[in-house]
Amino acid sequence: MPRTTPVPALAAPAARVHDSLVLEPRDVRFDWARLPLHWVPDEPMATHILNVLHLLLPEGERWFVKVFKEALPLVRDEQLREEVLGFIGQEAIHAEAHQEVLDHLLGQGLDPRPYVRQVAWVFQRVLGERPGLSPARRHEALIERVAAIAAIEHFTAFLGNWILNSPGLDRAEADPTMLDLLRWHGAEEVEHRSVAFDLLVHLDPGYARRVRTMAMAGPLLVHLWVRGVRFLLAADPTLDGRLRPSWREAYRITKRGLLPNPVKSIRSGLRYLRPGYHPTQEGSSSQALGYLATSPAARAAAGR
Repeated sequence: MPRTTPVPALAAPAARVHDSLVLEPRDVRFDWARLPLHWVPDEPMATHILNVLHLLLPEGERWFVKVFKEALPLVRDEQLREEVLGFIGQEAIHAEAHQEVLDHLLGQGLDPRPYVRQVAWVFQRVLGERPGLSPARRHEALIERVAAIAAIEHFTAFLGNWILNSPGLDRAEADPTMLDLLRWHGAEEVEHRSVAFDLLVHLDPGYARRVRTMAMAGPLLVHLWVRGVRFLLAADPTLDGRLRPSWREAYRITKRGLLPNPVKSIRSGLRYLRPGYHPTQEGSSSQALGYLATSPAARAAAGR
C-alpha cells in the first residue's frame, strides 16, 4: 500500500515512498469486432479527440519501456527496481492494447499510419538516444529522458484519474469495451503514477531538471494532440472533411463531461512544479485498484 506521506522533491536520491507497491502486468484482451467508428454516439469529434491516445501511446510507451530498461542498471534501491520492472511490464501491455485499436481503425477505412509515423519519428529521433555521445553525456541524456517520462506520466495519471471519474461518457452511452480499455489503462496509470517520478528523484534529486522537462513535455503533448485530432477528422472516411476541429466545439464537448477540463489539466501541470510535489497527491490508489478488481478485461486476465 502506498505511503500517505509524500517525499519532497529535494530529498536524497534513494528516497522511497512505498511500503509494498507491487505492480502486476495484467494480460488483458479486448474484442473490437463490434466497435463503431464513432464509439461515442453522435460525437465524432469527442471520439477522435480521445482516439489520439491510440495514436500516441503505442510508440510513446514502447519508448518508455526502452528508456527504463536502459536506466535499470543505475537503480540502487531494490524496491524501486521491482517497481520499475512492474512499470515496464504494464507499459508494454498498454502499447499492444492500443495498437489493436489502430489495427481496427485501419480495417474501418481510417488509416492512422501516416500520423503514427510522425509520432514514431518524434520518439525515436527527437527524443531517442543520440549516437556518438561520450559516456558522461550519454548518462546525462538518459536521465533527461527519464525526467521527460516523469513529466508525461504526470499527465497520463491526470487522464487516468479523469477517466475513472467521467460519468459523462456513460451518460453518452460510449462503447463499453472502449470504456473498459480506457479505464483499465487509466487505473494502471494511477496505480503506477509514482514510479517514473521516484526513478527521476533516485537518479537526480534536483529541481531544475523537473521544471525544464515539464516545460518541454507539456507543450509537446498539446501540439501532438491537436495535430492528431486534425489528422483523424480529416482521415475519417465517413466525414469527408466536413467536420473541422474548433475550440468552441471542444468546449461544448467538455461541458458534456466527455473530455477533461483544460483548466484542471493546466492546474495539474502547475502542481507538478511545486518543490514539495509528489504524485501520490494525485488520484486515488484505492479507487484505481477498485476498478481493476471489477474491470471485465482485467478480471478475465486474472482468470486465465
